[in-house]
Amino acid sequence: MKKTYLKTLLISAISVFAVGCSSDFLVETPTEDISVDDVAKTGEIYAGVLAGTLTGISNATFTTGTGGTTDHEDFGQKGYDIYLDFLSGDLALTANNYNRYGRFVQFQTTNDFTQTIGNYTAWRYYYRLISYANGIIDAVGGNNATITDANRVTMGQAKAMRAYAYFYLTQLYIPEYTPSSKILPLYIDSSGVSLPQSETQEVYAQMVDDLTQAVTLLDGYSRSELYQVNQAVAKTLLAYVYSAIGGSTNNLMARDLANEVIAEAGLPITNKTQTVGGFNRIENNPSWLWGIDITTDAGLDLISWWGQMDIYTYSYQWAGDKKAIDENLYNEIDDNDIRKTQFATATDIADPANQLGDTDLLIPFKKFYNGNRVRGGQRVIEDDYVFMRIDELYLLSAELSAREGFEAEAKDRLKEILVERFDDPADYAYVDALSGQALQDEIYLQTRIEFFGEGKSFLALKRNKGTVTRGANHVYFAGDSWLYNDDILTFEVPQSEVQNNPHIN
Repeated sequence: MKKTYLKTLLISAISVFAVGCSSDFLVETPTEDISVDDVAKTGEIYAGVLAGTLTGISNATFTTGTGGTTDHEDFGQKGYDIYLDFLSGDLALTANNYNRYGRFVQFQTTNDFTQTIGNYTAWRYYYRLISYANGIIDAVGGNNATITDANRVTMGQAKAMRAYAYFYLTQLYIPEYTPSSKILPLYIDSSGVSLPQSETQEVYAQMVDDLTQAVTLLDGYSRSELYQVNQAVAKTLLAYVYSAIGGSTNNLMARDLANEVIAEAGLPITNKTQTVGGFNRIENNPSWLWGIDITTDAGLDLISWWGQMDIYTYSYQWAGDKKAIDENLYNEIDDNDIRKTQFATATDIADPANQLGDTDLLIPFKKFYNGNRVRGGQRVIEDDYVFMRIDELYLLSAELSAREGFEAEAKDRLKEILVERFDDPADYAYVDALSGQALQDEIYLQTRIEFFGEGKSFLALKRNKGTVTRGANHVYFAGDSWLYNDDILTFEVPQSEVQNNPHIN
């Protein structure tokens, strides 16, 4: 049964959004002054207010309009996961009758800083989370405060959320880790004073510092709900940050963190049944490390991740903006791999029970779906959102172990995933013979297959310095290729930030 805690989330969100804002709680840009005095003063008296404000930040990760628009692509983190999957090339727009994401997949967004959908919404969303996190950190005493037990978890979660937001900004707006490049202003307090762009190495150093502190502050904390950031989530974010920087020292630290989460979290790998089970309920997916239990209180409908991706929801996927797995990637999935059955084939389309049509080829109809499986059926969204699952740590550990020459460890981690994707061990016995670049390439391929549609493939593309090549089933630019660091795959600093921040040209 669905929990009722989301009502608390929504009430808390009202509090955090109302603090220091005009009648329109959506700020123009991160450089506009956002006062947190009310939160700080109240927090001195009642620490629970700060915790409630932090809960409101979690609400922003799935609320519509948090990027500052009413657009149907603006609905929190899962909206940006779709952008990331399109940039990776693994998500193909195969029909575009309603023109959702049409401009984006044609790179009009990434080539034009005046585009609102994409450049502006992502910038506004992530910097807004940073502003709220900064308000909480300041209220607890600032970045260098001596933390009491009463505020330990609140500070740890706020710092983790600030780092989370900066991490995604680096992935979207910076082509690759170049220490001295200057792209992102680094805001670490709630003063509201406009800042110039900081060097990339400074932004990453701040993320490392925030997450290192968060790991310490969250030690021993046992959360009550999956949306709350715990030590395992903080360690996973830190592993992603280290691996994005790259180099042997960082890779090994990231691998060690991944192994720690695997050992400590006590979560099972997603099994075969769950792999084709819809990814729609927290209670049915014990491998989920971080996510949101969506209830009707959230008021989500067409403007949601399910409203874009699931044919068994009243959605654009149902109506005519088709999103499928890239044909080239699909063809690389072994025929005996359970994950190949996640995607619609001609045989599936011919079966009336699936309620599919000719334009539904290769959509993920058995990976992500509403449990009622009625075409266009789910109107008010109750299906949940996954942000992280434990499987990510297995494949990240494998990737980094292989890159640093620990090939036996890499193969063991990879096979721990594959044993849950195949019935016959002979089907993945080939892994034992792999070495060098071939092993790294196989882990990268399995990462792309495993996390299709979950917003992780673009992160892996950058870590592996890969190449995007669109398959024949893309509506736009089929067959074209781009390197991972091509400007065409990188968001522009939005026009509104350039106009409002005097330090940016």
